[in-house]
Amino acid sequence: MREKFGIRQFVIYLIVILLTLSCLVPLLNVLALSLSSSQAAAGNKVGLWPVDLTWAAYERIINDTQFWRSFGISVFRVFVALVLNLVMIVTLAYPLSKSKKVFRTRRFFMGFMVFAMLFNGGMIPTYLIVRNLGMINSIWALILPGAVPIGSVILVMNFFRGVPKSLEESALLDGANAFDVLRKIYIPISLPSLATVSLFSIVGSWNDFFGGLIYMTKIENYPLMTYIQSLSVNIAETLQNASGMTSEQLQSLLAVSDRNLNAAKIIVAIVPLLVIYPFLQKYFVQGIVVGAVKE
Repeated sequence: MREKFGIRQFVIYLIVILLTLSCLVPLLNVLALSLSSSQAAAGNKVGLWPVDLTWAAYERIINDTQFWRSFGISVFRVFVALVLNLVMIVTLAYPLSKSKKVFRTRRFFMGFMVFAMLFNGGMIPTYLIVRNLGMINSIWALILPGAVPIGSVILVMNFFRGVPKSLEESALLDGANAFDVLRKIYIPISLPSLATVSLFSIVGSWNDFFGGLIYMTKIENYPLMTYIQSLSVNIAETLQNASGMTSEQLQSLLAVSDRNLNAAKIIVAIVPLLVIYPFLQKYFVQGIVVGAVKE
């Protein structure tokens, strides 16, 4: 029988709506700022709707060859880092999910990984290693330091430990080896956890701008987040280059300020993630074990 809509349901819906608005309203304000004129943004006249609608901030970002170069670097970085992360996560999580009887040195390796997660080397030692390996100004400097996300390994390992042992025992009796068991049983069943750690990898690689600042000395090697963080409006330079410009060109330059340019940066940064997230979200609602038998 369908439960009647009462006070409890009303309170739950109200809380969910308020939480949704608390996330959506600031985003709408940022979008409106990015589409508003510099005068309106500086005068705090922008709410949830653009004032003096203009695309000048986006034109400043997009009509730039370095923007597209940095965009390509970030896409390549996300793809390679995702593949590398998944390979390392699965190949580490699978043996660590076994019992001590099967993997006798499991406790040592598990302790080593937890120690490395809690006490990392730090920024300076990592930079020195990257420099001594000759990876400065190389895309691998942005990928290899984060090749093994230990938190994700532990998450997938716990997921693997929840897979019924009867599935693996049946496959071994049918002549499958450990690689076949991992490829045909554990990975298909573990799609929800793999989708979760994939999202962590994509978001972490895409949003990271600090790695580009410390490992790249040339702006042409900047990933997208590092490049758009370096963009700013220099009014003095704009006025200095004003000679020879038409009134329309000068007006379009002055239509951009740091405030609406920063808002446009935020929008450009989150759009790819908003496109990717719906494709991975469906796996989050699946069960812990899909199609497994009871022990």
